[in-house]
Amino acid sequence: MSGPLDFFAKLRSAAPIASTLLGLFMLMFAAALLYSPTQALAQTSGGEIAAEEPASVHQSLEDIMRRQGSAAENEKFLRAPPAEKTDATDKAIFDQLGIRGVESDSDIYRQLRDGTAKVTVSTGKPADAVLMQKGGMQWIAWREGPLIKYGLYTLGGMLAVLVLFFILRGRIKVDSGLSGVLMQRFSSIERFGHWLLAGSFILLAITGLWTILGRTYIIQFVGKETYANMAFAGKWVHNNVAWAFILGLIIVFLQWVLQNLPSRHDIVWILKGGGIFKKGVHPPSKKFNAGQKVIFWSVILLGIAISMTGISLLFPFESPLIGKLLGVINDTAPEFAASMGLPAHLLPHQEMQYAQLIHGGVAFIFIAIILAHIYIGSIGMQGAFSAMGSGKVDRNWAKEHHSLWVAKVDAKKAAKEAANPKAST
Repeated sequence: MSGPLDFFAKLRSAAPIASTLLGLFMLMFAAALLYSPTQALAQTSGGEIAAEEPASVHQSLEDIMRRQGSAAENEKFLRAPPAEKTDATDKAIFDQLGIRGVESDSDIYRQLRDGTAKVTVSTGKPADAVLMQKGGMQWIAWREGPLIKYGLYTLGGMLAVLVLFFILRGRIKVDSGLSGVLMQRFSSIERFGHWLLAGSFILLAITGLWTILGRTYIIQFVGKETYANMAFAGKWVHNNVAWAFILGLIIVFLQWVLQNLPSRHDIVWILKGGGIFKKGVHPPSKKFNAGQKVIFWSVILLGIAISMTGISLLFPFESPLIGKLLGVINDTAPEFAASMGLPAHLLPHQEMQYAQLIHGGVAFIFIAIILAHIYIGSIGMQGAFSAMGSGKVDRNWAKEHHSLWVAKVDAKKAAKEAANPKAST
């Protein structure tokens, strides 16, 4: 049986080992006190520590707790610039730690994510130097969320209004009945420009919708393989038909811009609701009434916007249109830009993301307006489709909806007959 003497004998034999371990621990503790990072920086800089140092280098517990308790402090910390590497202090550290110096992996990742890191690539292209772009998640959230949600609300709302209007008003017919006498309303070149623009727009609308709605809705019904083929074909059609749309937009603008300038007759037309809400009301109008002028300028302005953003997407990183526009706004109206939170400049990938969101948003509005135009030009109004079908319209239809234009045509015909009586006979 072991007694107290045996215990003390074992303790005495272990004393040299314990004393040695204790000595090593004390030595390490003293070294930690003498050569902490703060002391090392003080020694290499002549005994003084810089008054202002990067937040990512020296953080006390108080700093961390303050940053975690305040969103503003946390943002300030995340946006803190990296340490400058030009003074003797940093040079000494780099000699020991390498080119990254005091920066940790977290600092480097943060700079890459925020776009503040100095990245050099062999291609020399700014877009290639973007290794990490956190704005991509915001773009996905906007694309899959508000863009699709409110875009579908816009289209659904327009369809609901048109159905309700048809139920309440019915088809707008010619009050005096069709006369059987036709008048030339649009020439073949006018109809060519219209149908080039209209046909290309319909193709762009269909392919654009199944592209943006595909992964959320369409793929659930047709399957991944079928949708992959649809998406591939749709992308090819969308990218190539876009040029036909731009050409049609130019033709239509050049043909009809002068005839779609506002006039005093438009005010009367608007006050009377164009006569489409009540039978027997026919406000005077030239070749294009106020409603058609609204459609025309909507097509031109939205067409320009969708074409410019489309070109930017077709040639990525080569035409920073959105960034230039933001630069102009910040230069000319800095207070407005600050109140709206508009950035002063965009990174290459942000440019593409903004262009895509604007392109999609404009497209939804554009489609909604064209739905109303298609309705009025087809089932909504008797005799309207023939204007772009054959180019000719019934005289009674023309007198009810474009009386000033009919009077002008008749006066021109009468003057021509008076100048050449033999030709009229």
